[in-house]
Amino acid sequence: MPTTIAVTGRAEERIAPELGAVTLSVGGSGAAREHVYGRTSAAHERLLAQVRELEASGALDTWSAGQLRVWSYRPWNNEGRQLPVVHQASADVEVVFSDLSRIGEWVGEAAGSDEITIGGIDWRLTEATRRRVQEAAQRAAVADAVTKARVYASALGLGTPTPVELADQGLLAVQPGPPMPKAMMMRAVADVGSAAPTEFAPQELVIEAAVDARFTADPA
Repeated sequence: MPTTIAVTGRAEERIAPELGAVTLSVGGSGAAREHVYGRTSAAHERLLAQVRELEASGALDTWSAGQLRVWSYRPWNNEGRQLPVVHQASADVEVVFSDLSRIGEWVGEAAGSDEITIGGIDWRLTEATRRRVQEAAQRAAVADAVTKARVYASALGLGTPTPVELADQGLLAVQPGPPMPKAMMMRAVADVGSAAPTEFAPQELVIEAAVDARFTADPA
């Protein structure tokens, strides 16, 4: 009677990012609605003019800009009293660089404006590269599962294992139940949460894959 061997294969591929997506917010607030709108609108237009210059120079992959929004609210002080109306304006912009060497200098200049807040940098791959590296990680995860199954079969004195089931991690559960979180993911090697805002070195990305597999092996 054949023996069933169940294993999980894992693999990861590391690669330097190809794109850097910078998120920015243009905003302002004050007591005079027209003044707030005018100041923020002017800062928004200056920023978009800089972005168009970057695009013309070939430094960008894509960019997008949201419309300028204006709203009003009445804040409360710590004594529970409602204060005068405050007007606020804001617009979000995303600039995706393909020339990563241009990011640091440009972000430093953009951050010099009181109306602009830098949200952060998201390091990315192009879609073609992401698919290629993801496939490599998946193939390596399957190879890892096969290697593990062979080791277990050899340790038990069995012959070469034959695959009978293969799925993304969590889909071959022993008992019926909801699937585990998806097995494929991409992450940065280091946590960027504590990075200084003046550091713009691209972080190496890691694409991970994990598969569950079942094999059967007969006595050798």
